[in-house]
Parts: sequence; C-alpha cells; structure tokens
Amino acid sequence: MIIKFDNDIKTDFEGYQKLVDLITKINNSTDQNIIFDFSNVFFFEANLCAVLATILEILENSGKTVKLINFNNKVETILRKNEFLIQHGYDKIFDKYATSIRYQKFDPTNKLDDNNFEIYIKQQLLSKNDFPSHSKLLGKHITLRIFELYENARTHGSCDYIHACGQYFPKKPEKPLNVTIVDTGKNFQENVSKFLNQNIAAEEAIDWAMKKGHTTKTGDISGGLGLDLIFQFIQHNKGKIQIISSDGFWEWHRGKSTKMRLNNPFNGTIANLRFNLNDTSHYKLIEETDDDWNNLF
Repeated sequence: MIIKFDNDIKTDFEGYQKLVDLITKINNSTDQNIIFDFSNVFFFEANLCAVLATILEILENSGKTVKLINFNNKVETILRKNEFLIQHGYDKIFDKYATSIRYQKFDPTNKLDDNNFEIYIKQQLLSKNDFPSHSKLLGKHITLRIFELYENARTHGSCDYIHACGQYFPKKPEKPLNVTIVDTGKNFQENVSKFLNQNIAAEEAIDWAMKKGHTTKTGDISGGLGLDLIFQFIQHNKGKIQIISSDGFWEWHRGKSTKMRLNNPFNGTIANLRFNLNDTSHYKLIEETDDDWNNLF
C-alpha cells in the first residue's frame, strides 16, 4: 500500500488531521507493507516528526512494515539534521544554524529517561540563544511544567514511548520555536470523563484540563503540577498551545481558544508548544521581585 501525501504538512488543524487519518486508513487495509511517499511534500514542519514517529510506532505494533521514500532535498535535509531519519538509514547532517530541535524518544518505564527528558528540554529549548530572557527559577519551573506532559503520559498513557521533536524558524517575524510531545494510551477524554463521572466530548475535556487548578490526579499520585504556569508564560510571550487528544483539537493563540473535532480519533495526546523568540522581555516569577510588576506571573 502506497500512501502519497498530496501537499505540505504543517502544524495546524489540517496537518494534524492529515496525519491522524493515516492510522485509520492503514489499519482498515489488509496490506502489511506500507510505503509513505513524500514526493509532493516540499515543506514538512520538523516538529511533526514526533507525531509521525508515533504513527509509525502504532502501525508497527499492529504488525505493519512501514517505509519512507522520495523526500524533497529540503525536507530530507532538516529531517537528517534533527536525526529523525537516522533510524531509517540516513546519515546525520550537522546543523550549523541550530534551527533544528533534535528528535528523541523516551521510555517512560525507564527512570534514566526522566533525567534524559529534563536534559532534553534544557538543552533543546531553554538554552537556545534567542529563547526569551528569564530567571533561573522560572526556567526551572518551565522545565517542571513541560515535564508534566511527560508525567501525564507515564501516569495515564500506559504507552511504550514518548516522542519529542521541534523546529525553530528564526527568519519568520515572531521567530517561532515549536516543541511537540506525543504519547499513546489513555487520552484526555477518557481521563476527564472518568474523573467528572460524565461523558464529555474530547475537545471539552481538553478545555477543562487546561483551566487553572484542574487535574485528574488524586491521592499520592506524582505529578499534578498543572500546565497553568507554562500557559501563562506562553500568553505573555504571545506564543501558541495546541492539544490533540482522541478526536478533540484545542488551540490557544493570541488570546483566543479554538475547539474543533477531528475526523478520526488519535489514541493518545499530541501537545505542541510554540514560543515566540522575537521577545525582548525578561521574565521572572512574581515572588522574585517587589518593584517591577511587568511580565511577572
């Protein structure tokens, strides 16, 4: 079975839907050998390697064999720079402009990968030269909140791997940096519906979970930090958050939240954080100062 992408794949509702639809389409086929043909793709946002890698994991776990072919030179180059294509027989290309965020997968059952994920966030995100200036304490809290996505996957996801990747676009006006984290397993809809003891639509479940103070963790279960601080940082930074879980799509951008529904469900969670690196503000926690109330949270 040959899957030929019609056009470019971007970090938006259409791009997510295009990728998620692959799972249902291929699993409904009796073909065991699947070929992804990228000949019509001239732009692939590299952070979506985390989504693509998860899809490959899902298909291979169902007994399919998947091969990737016909990459445009520009697409192949970035996917070799971020090391995604290394596992598919390609050599790495040195990224002298430091615009790629390395693709990496983590085993949530391996305690060593807890530390590896923390190092990944610090090195691949917070250490970027253009990342908004922030206090050391705030940097620690941002890392903890992003780690919450990892912890949620461990607590609720029951997945084999957690996939992460990103990309930086320094020539665009906002200098956006995307970091995408993906897991499979129990999704927002399952967890929130169970916690609230009512059936709730996937996009509404995500919306509930993104509100300050809301968590489905109880008792002595670790985690539960919530995403409110990272959400506040992205609001001040004029960035973007996207969450896809089951058939729900939720996005916050420029003061507005959008809720939509996918054609097919994704059995897990995709979280994309987009930071605006064209931001000259300095950020710190409110308890760190008494005399400057700008850009504090």
